[in-house]
Amino acid sequence: MNKVKWLVGLLILLSLSACDRGQIFHKLRPNSVILAFGDSLTSGVGAEPGFSYPAQLKRMIAREVFNAGVPGETSAEALRRLPGVLDKQDPDLVIICSGGNDLLRNLGLQQLKENLRSMFKIINQRGIPVVMVAVPRPGLALHDAALYKEIADEFNIPLIEGVLGKLLSNPQFRSDPAHPNSAGYRKLAEAIADKLFALGVI
Repeated sequence: MNKVKWLVGLLILLSLSACDRGQIFHKLRPNSVILAFGDSLTSGVGAEPGFSYPAQLKRMIAREVFNAGVPGETSAEALRRLPGVLDKQDPDLVIICSGGNDLLRNLGLQQLKENLRSMFKIINQRGIPVVMVAVPRPGLALHDAALYKEIADEFNIPLIEGVLGKLLSNPQFRSDPAHPNSAGYRKLAEAIADKLFALGVI
């Protein structure tokens, strides 16, 4: 009887441990669809036509990357829009880059965090893996808002961190204080591609 209880306990611990490992990433098929979801940083404001980060990422990884970026959108608006986009595109992986407008308009960090958490839960309920891009807070020194790392740690989400801040701090890679140029978006696409290769999905 003690052996049975010990084995049951061990199985429960192993099950909990497996849950703690977070999302499961599988190698994407050639016809897989990646959804790039966000605001102007996703749509490609500041870049020449065809040089948004989703367009450049598509060329790098030879997978379909659907650009679902809406300039000026807040995280609350993105949260309302997300289910319909997921229904329409039925993606195999989602890249979220949202929150820049909340930070620029000082709409509240806690609400932004809750909106991002809700976005992840909606996607996670559909069994779709997520990668997130951290957005820097406005200021002289452009550092990622801490909430992105907090959410990534909470849900085991792969995080592209420290990239946008560096690009927007360098005149060579930005079109204005809030947006990269074509070369900057290429650097962002390269960082995302590196993460996807590291995860084994490409």
